[in-house]
Amino acid sequence: MRADRLVAVLLLMQTRGRVTATELATELEVSVATARRDLEALSAAGIPVYPQPGRGGGWSLVGGARTDLSGLSAAEAQALFLLVGPAAALSEEAKAALRKLVRALPTTFRADAQAAAEATVIDPARWGERDRDRPEPVALLQDAVIRRRKVRLTYAGRDRRSERLVDPWGLVDKDDIWYLLAGTDAGRRTFRLDRIIAAETTGEPAERPDDFALAAAWQEVVTEMERRRSRTWATVLVEARFVRVLRDQFGRHCHDDGESDGRARVRLGAPTPLDIARHLAGWGAMIEVLEPASVRGELARIGGELTTRYS
Repeated sequence: MRADRLVAVLLLMQTRGRVTATELATELEVSVATARRDLEALSAAGIPVYPQPGRGGGWSLVGGARTDLSGLSAAEAQALFLLVGPAAALSEEAKAALRKLVRALPTTFRADAQAAAEATVIDPARWGERDRDRPEPVALLQDAVIRRRKVRLTYAGRDRRSERLVDPWGLVDKDDIWYLLAGTDAGRRTFRLDRIIAAETTGEPAERPDDFALAAAWQEVVTEMERRRSRTWATVLVEARFVRVLRDQFGRHCHDDGESDGRARVRLGAPTPLDIARHLAGWGAMIEVLEPASVRGELARIGGELTTRYS
């Protein structure tokens, strides 16, 4: 759901008291199905939006028939901003809508609502993994970010399991893979939520730098990760119809450089020559690796091993 459309839905409901999905679709120039999904998303997020069945029915914002949104409770305001905040990172229009919505809240709710809006970032670019369930600690960690409480984590790293007391600064949802950015004794660290075995909020207040901005901090993490993931680049030739498959394999480290000899010329990035070779070995003669020699050498070695074992 777009954040600016969400604001429009709420203000329409407050102005009119009751609306139908058809009326919303007409006003917002979207399909009736989209308008209905928006209303259901608001309701599922804990906003007091309820359907009224029967003749003359529709959807109502209970207690919120005023343009200052003072019908929302503190908990409902937090639920609203947890829903709309991540979307606001994706466009300038959504950010503007979010700022207006903050100003429309009662003064006593604004700080927590703003914290909720900034507690999560959604990064839509893939790193090649799909269809993951939302990790169990998300709600607990979002609450700890908003209330600024330290969290004790039991974390499964690559080599060992450890316990850490961290200051939670923000959460990132990257294509259904969740990350926690947090302060530790060793500085800022990034934790994958699917490696968190247990999480417990403590009563200790968490510290966060005054100049911390979640979106900017996450961009630094992404930049460093992309640098590590693309230390080796290979140029290959493949039929144009297979570029989409390579893009699924390599994500943003797949660049189509046009055609050469009737085939697509593609650049592929990975941490090492062996990583690229492993991805391409199954393609056989369907892909021709032009460079570098290190990737061609790894493919030759893999081919030799397979020939020795299965010939």
